[in-house]
Amino acid sequence: MTSIKVKFRPSTVDGKEGVLYFQIIHKRVVRQLNTNYKVFAEEWDAESESVIVNGKRPNYLLGIQERLSWDIARWGKVVRTLEMKRHRFTADDVITMFHKLTKESSLFTFMHGVIAQLKQLGKVRTSETYTATLKSFMAFREEQDVPLDGISSDLMLLYEAHLKARDVRMNTISFYMRNLRAVYNRAVEKGLTPQNNPFHHVYTGVDKTVKRAIPIKAIKALKELDLSLKPTLDFARDMFLFSFYTRGMSFVDIAYLKKADLKNGILTYRRRKTGQQLTIKWEKCMAEIITKYPENQTDFLLPIIKKQGNERKQYDNALHLVNYHLKELSTMLKLQRPLTMYVARHSWASVAKAKNVPLSVICEGMGHDSEATTQIYLASLETSVVDKANKMILELL
Repeated sequence: MTSIKVKFRPSTVDGKEGVLYFQIIHKRVVRQLNTNYKVFAEEWDAESESVIVNGKRPNYLLGIQERLSWDIARWGKVVRTLEMKRHRFTADDVITMFHKLTKESSLFTFMHGVIAQLKQLGKVRTSETYTATLKSFMAFREEQDVPLDGISSDLMLLYEAHLKARDVRMNTISFYMRNLRAVYNRAVEKGLTPQNNPFHHVYTGVDKTVKRAIPIKAIKALKELDLSLKPTLDFARDMFLFSFYTRGMSFVDIAYLKKADLKNGILTYRRRKTGQQLTIKWEKCMAEIITKYPENQTDFLLPIIKKQGNERKQYDNALHLVNYHLKELSTMLKLQRPLTMYVARHSWASVAKAKNVPLSVICEGMGHDSEATTQIYLASLETSVVDKANKMILELL
């Protein structure tokens, strides 16, 4: 028989918190494992081995009780596993397996591992979104980790309430929840936790956001601005227009375009976000932007990433500067909404819709159901159909 009990060790200093520890007894051998859970003597019930939640710091004490419950469940799993797999094991074996299981089944540890793997696979953007999600969830948990099998519907509802109380937008809440769900499902696939469907009652949809597109007349006005004495603003304007010209190409894809991607009047690239390959007929307006700038000394088509090494940092810095200068241009044009590179993508879709381009040619930027839907629509078309629609839109300028 193996016995696991929670014990309280009072502090030797008056008025200080004591420490909770686990007592493991197996075949009369006694071992102790300290925790970082600290309570006062009056906050501990030795008979029931539970925290007494008082009015002084109820949230802290409820958190301790929650983590104790998870730990006790994990101890039970360890003992059952050892009893099934081994005829003989020691108290030290129980502690060793508990440490191993705790590390493997921790959400924070597991998610850090997923993030590291994504970086190794070159999926930097996804790793960044997972990092942002983990940071948000850790703030909610006040840095207290959660075992994977402790992720419940109630916990996710509390996290959603936490985000709403801080006026986080519903789309951002959905973004965090969908990322956590993806990580949780990975853990389920690895057998680290059963599937308990903890995201069933929280919001994981996509709300329609405020329209970001600007009308074609505003794009014309932007194009006609005399920026010959303002090269930084001129470059920002050119990047916006290049995105619009290329059917709303995202800035990350513009930055990573290679010279080799342009052949025989066709620009071919693969979206870094989805991996989907797209081809665009090369138009005169696109070439005019490229020829404005000295040839990049690297393999990249545009002077955004200008040297080898730290390519991601160069892209991030360039995006920040371009969007900053686009806001200046918004003020010059007296636009109601500030320009960003993302506005170019929305604007192309909006103009296409206004000109009765079929939905099957291009889904309006924020009106489509999902990225996958857009991929299905585009993949089913002949490239010439999309090029024809793009040429019609460019002739409006």
